[in-house]
Amino acid sequence: MKLLGRLVLVFFALLLLAGGAVGFYVHNLTRPAGGANTTLEVKPGASLARVAAELQQRGIVKSADALRAIMRFRGSAANLRDGLYDFTGDMSAFEVADTLARPGRPRIVTVTIPEGKRLKDLPGIIEKAGLGSAQALRTALNDVKASPYARKSLEGFLYPATYPFRPEASPQEIVRALTERMNREFTPERIEKATKLGLDVYGWVTLASMVQAEAGHSGEMALIAGVFLNRLELRMTLGSDPTVAYGLGKDLPQLNRYEGDFTRDTPYNTYTRAGLPQGPINNPGQEALLAVLNPQRSVNGKDALYFLHGKKGEFRVNATYAAHLRDIAQYR
Repeated sequence: MKLLGRLVLVFFALLLLAGGAVGFYVHNLTRPAGGANTTLEVKPGASLARVAAELQQRGIVKSADALRAIMRFRGSAANLRDGLYDFTGDMSAFEVADTLARPGRPRIVTVTIPEGKRLKDLPGIIEKAGLGSAQALRTALNDVKASPYARKSLEGFLYPATYPFRPEASPQEIVRALTERMNREFTPERIEKATKLGLDVYGWVTLASMVQAEAGHSGEMALIAGVFLNRLELRMTLGSDPTVAYGLGKDLPQLNRYEGDFTRDTPYNTYTRAGLPQGPINNPGQEALLAVLNPQRSVNGKDALYFLHGKKGEFRVNATYAAHLRDIAQYR
């Protein structure tokens, strides 16, 4: 009996030693790995195995298998969601598992559409931000049905602003965001003001795009809008260089008077044709849109009919052609 008792004691001693060794091994695997702080992007459909392996490679956990075992034991392995997750090298595997069990920060790509950019410029801007391909974006931007106000093109109805998108956003989602944001500018009160000026929404946006293209800064916009509205009322040609450039598919600096650009008739040439051009020539921002609705139509108590920008940035507005010619001679 004494021998049997000793054997039992030895067995339990060995069992405790084995358990202690296993416990030490497990504890060592789950201790902080000491790697550098890092942010991991978990994409939709990413597997726990891939995420755990990446965290092991970055020195956040010592064992990818241990992390997976913890999350499976806790029942959180199936809860892995896409997002941005922040980790430090002093987190234990259990703390890492806790972090992955919670929603990560949204994966966001921001893209800024500057005011006055043409539709043709947008695919390159959006692609450069990391959203889709320019070709797919061009196709989506040709879908006029994306805006209830557009006609032959979405030109003018793609609101310039900074937008947050998920990296997987489709071209259609991107275009929808831009057009829906623009639609918010068309409140009943603003549409009523445009109507009183003789403009429907399309004409309002068209004129705002001209103001956007002509103005050196927002402080000039109300006066430029006033000049154009006065000219429309008097049935004068609008004489806007940016509309000529748009109709010829050129950028403004490429216009060449000596090659006949200003006499070459297109639906956008506001020298050869009276009234507004065929449609918007860029995508105007809110300041240009509101300038049309709140124009400054007089200068020195008379209707403003002419404006020019001098070589040194001067902005001159006149009521008579004679005064306009004097300013051309002085400032150009």
